[in-house]
Amino acid sequence: MALQVMLKILRRFSEYKLLGSVFLFTLLLEVAYSVAAPLSLKYLVDEAFTPRDIHMFIIILLILLVGGLLNVIAGWVSDYSLGRLAGEVIRKLRTELFAQIQLQSLPFYERYRVGDLVTRFSADMGSIERAIRGSSPMLLKELLAVALGLVMLFALEWKLTLAMLAGSVLMFVLPQLVQKRSEQANREYKEAQERFSNLIDEMAKGQKTIRGLHQQSRFRTRGDNKITALFTSGMKLHMSNSLMERLPLTALLLLNGIMMGFGGYLIFHDAMTVGGFIAFFTLFMSVGQSGSNLAFLIPNLIESNVSFQRIEEILACKPDLPEAEHAQPLPETSLSLRMEQVTFGYKEGAPQLKDVSLEVEAGSYVAFVGPSGSGKSTALQLLSRFYDPQQGSIFMQDLPLQNISESSLRARAALVSQDTFLFHMSIRENLLLGSAIEEADMITAAKQAGIHEVIASWPEGYDTWIHHEGGSLSGGERQRIAIARALLRRPQLLLLDEVTSALDPAAEADINDLIGQLKGSRTIVSVTHRLSSVVNADRIYVFQGGQIVESGSHQQLLGEQGLYSSLWEKQHGFYVSGDGRHAAVKGEWLARLPFFTGIEPGLLEGVAELFTSEACREGEEVVREGEEGDKFYIIVRGIFEIWKALAGEANKKVAVLQDGDHFGEIALLRNIPRTATVKAAGPGVVLSMRREAFQRLTKEHPQLLHTLEQTLEQRM
Repeated sequence: MALQVMLKILRRFSEYKLLGSVFLFTLLLEVAYSVAAPLSLKYLVDEAFTPRDIHMFIIILLILLVGGLLNVIAGWVSDYSLGRLAGEVIRKLRTELFAQIQLQSLPFYERYRVGDLVTRFSADMGSIERAIRGSSPMLLKELLAVALGLVMLFALEWKLTLAMLAGSVLMFVLPQLVQKRSEQANREYKEAQERFSNLIDEMAKGQKTIRGLHQQSRFRTRGDNKITALFTSGMKLHMSNSLMERLPLTALLLLNGIMMGFGGYLIFHDAMTVGGFIAFFTLFMSVGQSGSNLAFLIPNLIESNVSFQRIEEILACKPDLPEAEHAQPLPETSLSLRMEQVTFGYKEGAPQLKDVSLEVEAGSYVAFVGPSGSGKSTALQLLSRFYDPQQGSIFMQDLPLQNISESSLRARAALVSQDTFLFHMSIRENLLLGSAIEEADMITAAKQAGIHEVIASWPEGYDTWIHHEGGSLSGGERQRIAIARALLRRPQLLLLDEVTSALDPAAEADINDLIGQLKGSRTIVSVTHRLSSVVNADRIYVFQGGQIVESGSHQQLLGEQGLYSSLWEKQHGFYVSGDGRHAAVKGEWLARLPFFTGIEPGLLEGVAELFTSEACREGEEVVREGEEGDKFYIIVRGIFEIWKALAGEANKKVAVLQDGDHFGEIALLRNIPRTATVKAAGPGVVLSMRREAFQRLTKEHPQLLHTLEQTLEQRM
């Protein structure tokens, strides 16, 4: 174990030959002095003190003083060279690990969570640094001290040295008996640290959701469990390490007894002088201490070896999306795209896309639409080359996407996703990202994205600092900053994933106008659930169940009376205010709901008047599982997630609802607890109807109650 760690570190040291040579030479001088110093006792006692020879005493003293001065100088040079050497090795190892993580694609980050990677940079790298700066140099120093000390001991008295060597085997055999247990304890403790780091990361990032879903007590319980696991694994690690340290000390005590007895026997039989015994005893104690120190180092080296293995595991990861050996750049023109019989799934045996073929002409505006989970966003992920298809091919400008250089692809294409990430820096830095772009261009892009006036109204303007990945901003503000950031790159291919989902109708109209202005100058592919955003698209691909079921222009698709037409009707039965905070539903739209089928139009207008608008903030719970239900909801704008507590599992997202969907109709009839939690994934507007208001209407029109009861009974 110790040898493995030493070899790994020495291989790293060998890259810095001059520093390494200086360190080894000065270390050898230090060890030589520490071993030779006890030998001076023999000459002091036998050659100076016993015969009372003052001249010999002065000579020995001068030799010791000069040697001590050289030892101090060698120690200082050794410390400096080790500091530089260790610093360079650690810096290079950190750089390699950081660069390796940057090379990885999304599947890698699905295998390794944030806590897994942070622990490797903190705990594991710290363990390796301690080994490089402390444990390994000390191991080398103590090994040299033991080796040179044994040579000197043999020179003083070979019979006593052999006796000591025979007994010292125990110092190294005993720790081997518990080494495996110590390795396992180290590994378990680091894994427990990983799990706790992941929980802290999840809690910090999901604080709104945790508070919104009232999950503090459950996370406290999870935290207690993780802390208890850390305590248990830490206790096991402590006890195994303590045992490894205690066993050599026990063996050393036994050796002291053997040496005192056998050494006394040799003195009484005139086989050894008193001065020789004192020198032997002092030197043996020094060698024994070095041997004991070696045993003390073993737990640290075991920990370092485990850390090396964990870091090497990351360094050995090959990118899931490797760059082609002779990757080609993209031209400085609008880009065309083509997917040919593409099949892809995030998990084996569960394809999100099945045999998809489509074409996007250079300079055109194409939209992907469809119900939630239909595969439209997955198709965009593949076009961005965050994943490679499992079957089929994707082409950009008639070049296979895998053969295009990463730098060229990222320079020519920009993705704006619905999960906007902002860096912990100012607005200005988030927009520019280190590029040499003029401030006027930055402001122009911000104006195009409709965010300039908002930023200018803040006290620090573009120098306003972003905290918590943009958590201090609204969803719409984050989205528009992301759009401005993409526009500043002047991409030839603009990929948009639900970019208007967090915007009010006025802001959405502005972004749609901007897309219209950009159309023709660059290729635009937009994924959206809101069909009003894509009426001007050159071609619309309609996804369902991972396949393209329709394609064409807006008017063509409406004329086909298929899925697109159905989705359009579902989303367009509402009146919405300009700020998107108030809405009303048309009576004729209600007729499409199964439980209102067959109701007279005039009566449905009365039902429509019972609805009231509710604006929802990002992360806000509309209904909570287990609470009494007394409202029926229709989603006018926004994306809403359905969360459900499953037996033996954490709360799990089981569905996503969007414009035109509804939920909670059972609450109009029965006072039963909600069966799931509905939470706004972003800003949204819903219409709600209370049970009391509906009951007043059904007293006047009993047929309405009868129809609703029949429909709900069939569904249940």
